[in-house]
Parts: sequence; structure tokens; C-alpha cells
Amino acid sequence: MNAVLNANSAAEVDWAGKNYLVVDDFVGIRQLLRESLRSLGAKNIDQASSGGEAMGLLARIRYDVVLCDYNLGEGKNGQQVLEEARVRNLVNPSTVWLMVSAEKSVESVMGAAEHQPDAYLIKPITEGVLLTRLNRVWHRKQVFRAIDQAYAEKDYLRAARLCDERIEHDRIHALDLLRMKAKLMEKSGQPARAREVYELVLEQREYQWARAGLAKIRMANGEFEQARQMFQSVIAENRYYIDAYDQLAASYQNMGKLDEACAILERAAKLSPNSVPRQRSLGNVALKLGNVQMAEKAFRKCIAIGEYSILKTPDAYLGLARVCGQKNDPKEALQLLLTVQREFAGEHPDIQLRAKITEGLVYHESGDYRRARKAGDDLEAMLKQTDERPDTPTCLALATLLFAVGVKDAPAELLCYVIRNNHDNPLLLDEVQGIFDKARLTEEGEALIRSSKKEAADLMNQGVLLWKTGKLAQAVEWMRNARKAVPNNQRILFNAAQIMVSHLQQHGFDEQMYAEACELLHHVDRLLPGQQRFAQLMEQLTQLQPAAVEVVA
Repeated sequence: MNAVLNANSAAEVDWAGKNYLVVDDFVGIRQLLRESLRSLGAKNIDQASSGGEAMGLLARIRYDVVLCDYNLGEGKNGQQVLEEARVRNLVNPSTVWLMVSAEKSVESVMGAAEHQPDAYLIKPITEGVLLTRLNRVWHRKQVFRAIDQAYAEKDYLRAARLCDERIEHDRIHALDLLRMKAKLMEKSGQPARAREVYELVLEQREYQWARAGLAKIRMANGEFEQARQMFQSVIAENRYYIDAYDQLAASYQNMGKLDEACAILERAAKLSPNSVPRQRSLGNVALKLGNVQMAEKAFRKCIAIGEYSILKTPDAYLGLARVCGQKNDPKEALQLLLTVQREFAGEHPDIQLRAKITEGLVYHESGDYRRARKAGDDLEAMLKQTDERPDTPTCLALATLLFAVGVKDAPAELLCYVIRNNHDNPLLLDEVQGIFDKARLTEEGEALIRSSKKEAADLMNQGVLLWKTGKLAQAVEWMRNARKAVPNNQRILFNAAQIMVSHLQQHGFDEQMYAEACELLHHVDRLLPGQQRFAQLMEQLTQLQPAAVEVVA
């Protein structure tokens, strides 16, 4: 009976016309999988014996089906191949990705599952099992094919409409379609509609993904305590729901409770230890708390598992260098700083600055105050040579070092710059005040924070007032000048974009202003991806595009 069902299922799909990639470091396994695929009628089958070879093929050819082993020997493992293929958009939304492994350990299965392959197959794999899983996943992929394509194009509202259309005719996949629709509503900046979907699902049954979805909406709204409670209830129901741990840790950090965040990340890292971002987050939080032993363990693990990962960043190297400084081991710290500059020079233009700041902190923390002061002098000279300022974390680290080595004016100016660009972020304001406190400048810091907050608020409020009173041209120009003063203040950037949208709506399409608004919004999205207001304003701009066609015509 099963053989008949499998034969019928196979007949429904033209397996002969598809492109396949088999990735395994053992030639015998590759041959077995190739023969199994050939028995389905497959003709176009490529093979790779390593993660690097697989990435080369994926970069050149679009595959319909990928069978990838988890353990691939030296170099990238299967999890990292999938991770990079997704980040670099080397697979189509409709591509079927089957992760294959002899590993049955919880950490291996969960590590692979976090990157959401379409199925996880445990060796040995029979031809019947392969065909059954392949058919099941393929048919599900076809349900989401158009939706995934719209999602890949960031046309979230069209993708949501396609979900509704599919739900009308496909009750079997209705739950999965609702889950996708809720995700799309969040992406498109419509959390109220996403909430409706999650609540509809929860009326039918207590699905933890729906409960976690509601908690994420609460957290995005700044309701951190309510979100915390919901994430904790999800974990209580399913201790292997790893994303809930990460979100719970984020909610604790938003509440300023670093000890609790650290404990949660530690629990998550024990369950699924092969996540580069999670180990990095654990190391950073532990370092802030002064837990040197935990920070060292997390950073070393992060560097080890990130060796071949596209998610590898300089942070773990810089963090571990700080740890070495606190352990009075400047030799290893300096070696790490040389390594990080060599490995990330091309990708991170600010890496030399960050390495120099870390070098100064390492010297100071290990008691070499003369070299720490020399690093501080070099950095102060670098600041005087340019009007540009680094990102917020780098500014904070630089200010900390400069205060520590006896410089006063330059770090105070840096911290005022940070406040002007983040004037409505209470956690960051507290962190800045903490830096002033440590420098024994508590009262001066309080005064500078107050004046910097007022300066940013006044800049924003004047532009909004001009907009609300109908003086759109003046409002646009005011916000342009405000952006020069505070180039990374997200509220000012969003309001500037909103004012330009209003100008375009009321005075007609202007190609230059349209392009300026798009670039401005993409700048905000680079600062903090996934914000709801970004999607809302991009949607409004998209609706103005037909006017551009009419003007050209």
C-alpha cells in the first residue's frame, strides 16, 4: 500500500526536470543519495564533498533540491552552509533543503533546526523515507511558493493577501498560512492585525508560536514586563523553544536586568550551543556584569564555532581581548587585536579604530597606564581630524577609555553626541550617566544629558510643528538641517521621512525628494532593522510611485 502511495506521489512531481545538489564528505554516502534520487527519475545531480565546494556551486546554480550532511569535516558544516545560503540569497524560496545527519544529539538537532531546514533526516536513509519526505516538503513548498517570492521581494502586504487567498482553498495548510500572515503583518508595520491573527489561532488551541508572537508585539510596544511573563510561560510549556529564550533575554536587557538576561542566555547556550549570535550576546552581557570567566568561555566558543560562519563578527575577538586585559594577559589580548584587524579589515572600515580603543582599555585594565594614555592620545588626535563619529557602542567605549586616561572634554562631547542621537532611550541614558559617574562627573553628566536631550527634542519638535501648521517646505528644510546635527536619531529620521511623504502627497511627486526619503528610511533600517514604522512609511512611498510614472509619461 505504501509503495503504491509513494509511486502515485512521485508521479505527481516531475523529479526528472529539477536540479539537485548532494553535499557529503563521504563519497559512498554521496553515491547512495545520488542513486536514490536517480530512482525517482532525477538527472541533473551535482555533488560537493565540503562546505566550501557546496558554496561555490550554490553561488553559480539555482537548485530545486539540496541534500546536505550536517558534519562535513574541515571547514563549514551543513548548518553554516544553509545559514550562508540564506544570508546571501543563494536559494530560491521554493528550494527544498533536507539536512542529513547521523547525529542524534539534542544540540546538533536543535542547532540545525534553528536555521529551519525543510526536514532533518537521520542516517541511514532508505529510498522510501527520502521519497516520502521529499514529496511532503515539495508539496508544502508549492503552497507557499508565490507567498515566499513576495516575501523575498519585501512586498509583505501582497504576500499577506496571497496567504488569505490560499486559506480560502487550502484548509490543510491553514494554520501554517495564518502563522505566515501574522509574521507578514508584523513586517509590514501592522502589529494590531498580527495580534488579531495570533489571538484567532489561540482561540482554537494554545500554540506556543502564537503566544511567543503576541509577546514579541508586546515587547515592540515597550511592554517589557508583560512580554517577559509571556516568554516565560512559553518556555515553561516547551523548554526547547530556543527563540523564546533569546527574546526573554532581550526583554530583561530592555528592563536593565542584566543578571537575569545573562542567566537566560546561559541556559539557552547549554541547550543549543552552536549559535554564533547567542554566544556573542552571552559574552557581551557577562562582560558588562564583570563575570570574566563566563565571558571568556562564551567568546572563545563564539570564535571557535564562527570560524567558517557568515555570522562571524569582530565583537567576540574584541570582547575576548578585554577579558585577557582584565586577567592581566595583555600578550594574548594584543595578538587577538592583530588577528581581528587582519581578518576584518576589508569588511569593517572602523575595525582599526575599535581595535585601538580596545588596546587602550586592555592596557588600562592590566595596569599599564603609560601605554593606555598613549592610546588615548592617539585616539583623541584621530577625533580632531574628522567631524564624523562612530556608532553608539564605539562612542561609549571610546569615552570610557578617554575618561580613564584623564581626558575630559573629548569624551564629554562624544557622550553628548550619543544622547542627541538617542534622546528617548532611557536604558542608554542610564549607561551614559554610569560612564560619567565612573569618571566622578556625576553632576556635570546630569546637566549635559539634560541639555543634550532638550537640544534633540527641540530640533524634532520644531520640524513637527512646521509640518502640523502646514508649512511643509520649511519643515522639510528644517529636518534636513536637523539630520546634519543628529544623523542617527531614529525619531528625527522617521519624522523627516514622514514630512517628505506628506509633501509628496500634497504637492505632487518629486523624484529627488522620493529618492531622498527612500535613502533616509534605508539608513534607519540599517541602524535598527525591522522597525514597524519603517514598513509603514515604505508602503506609503510605494503607493506614490505610480505618480512618478505619470509625471514621466
